[in-house]
Amino acid sequence: MSGVGPSTHAAYLGLGSNIGDKAATLADAVARLAATPGIRVTARSADYRTPPWGDTDQDWFLNAAVGVETSLSPHELLEAGLAIETAMGRVRERRWGPRVIDIDVLSYEGAAISDERLILPHRFVRERAFVLMPLAEIAPDLRIGPETVRDALANLDATGIVRV
Repeated sequence: MSGVGPSTHAAYLGLGSNIGDKAATLADAVARLAATPGIRVTARSADYRTPPWGDTDQDWFLNAAVGVETSLSPHELLEAGLAIETAMGRVRERRWGPRVIDIDVLSYEGAAISDERLILPHRFVRERAFVLMPLAEIAPDLRIGPETVRDALANLDATGIVRV
């Protein structure tokens, strides 16, 4: 557990992997998040086996969601996730392509941000059942834009997504 100061904010992150030992990779990423100063992991979903999305010519993914309390700003939280991705060997070769680890900031205590580095809530969160299903496990009543995670998930096709 890392030190989180008195001024903390609730945030939710989505994690995904489709290279190597996917379950071990997700567990390692969560451990690295928890060891990051200013971040305390407060909830973790189960892992979900999901078909690829966007670029479908690749292996299946394992996805999860975590809730955190953080004293970091939204941009600092993004940078912490990117640093963990890099440390774990993430190489960005093609959009929506295979990745050893992906860590996305999905929501940060209701913040609405849109700049060249960060869009919150995450721009595709309400379109992706593979993100919403694990998120619904830990935060079904979280509001993402005009609706809750639970309601957004109910409007999507979750075919092929399996809790493991």
